Amino acid sequence: MSATDRTTRGKAQGADPSELASDIAKGATRHDHIVEDIRSLIVDGRWLPGSQLPVETDLAERYGVSRMTMNKALGQLAREGFLVRRKKSGTQVAQPRAESAVVAIADIRDEVRRSGRVYRFHLIARRMRPGREEDAVLLGASSGGEVLWLQGLHLADDRPFCLETRLINPAVAEGAKDQDFTALAPGAWLLEAVPWSVASHRVRAVNATVTEAKVLELAVGEACLEIVRRTQVAGEWVTGVRLLYPGSEHQLVANFGPDAVGGPGRG
Repeated sequence: MSATDRTTRGKAQGADPSELASDIAKGATRHDHIVEDIRSLIVDGRWLPGSQLPVETDLAERYGVSRMTMNKALGQLAREGFLVRRKKSGTQVAQPRAESAVVAIADIRDEVRRSGRVYRFHLIARRMRPGREEDAVLLGASSGGEVLWLQGLHLADDRPFCLETRLINPAVAEGAKDQDFTALAPGAWLLEAVPWSVASHRVRAVNATVTEAKVLELAVGEACLEIVRRTQVAGEWVTGVRLLYPGSEHQLVANFGPDAVGGPGRG
């Protein structure tokens, strides 16, 4: 199959990863040639996002290398962000990484749609309950009074994109009690309906727990990006939310000029 034929077939049928290049050079640089070949197939659009790769042993046989060499090549491509490797679902071409600003409060719907995927929200749980000491994890202080607790999953092309756990202050966010949040995710509703004056973010890398891994369809302990956000208005808390993204599919971006760095009061 020529390069032209392979390109045409990839675009028409979703980039069949079983059609591998057969002209990999022999010798000590096989690893580099494999990495370069697969990277080119992805960058050129011949292997589309979400394409499933053959199993590792088949790839090794087709490239004429050991399984260890193939594993190392796929591992490098996964670290570079071209592939996603999961125990149960195998190896796939990675989706374009969604981006969100470090400071801005973005609508997750927009994050998904910017990557060219179909967005959907699934509400896992919703309940009113008294405030608890554990709420301080999201709010930075004891909540006090009654709170609305929600958990839901944001999906992109029906694959887990972000696990959201949220507290809403119904005394400040008027109308929250009346929302079932099945048609509209709580974050999107809050952006449209409730003003806020102060927000804070905490961003860190965490490992998926057993429960989180199951919901996000990850391996237990897989790296995730955690964003904890709090908003207030007139000194009263509005919401606290924990957003958990699979680390392989999300990144934070920030744009700033020299005036934002250094100098008194600018750090």
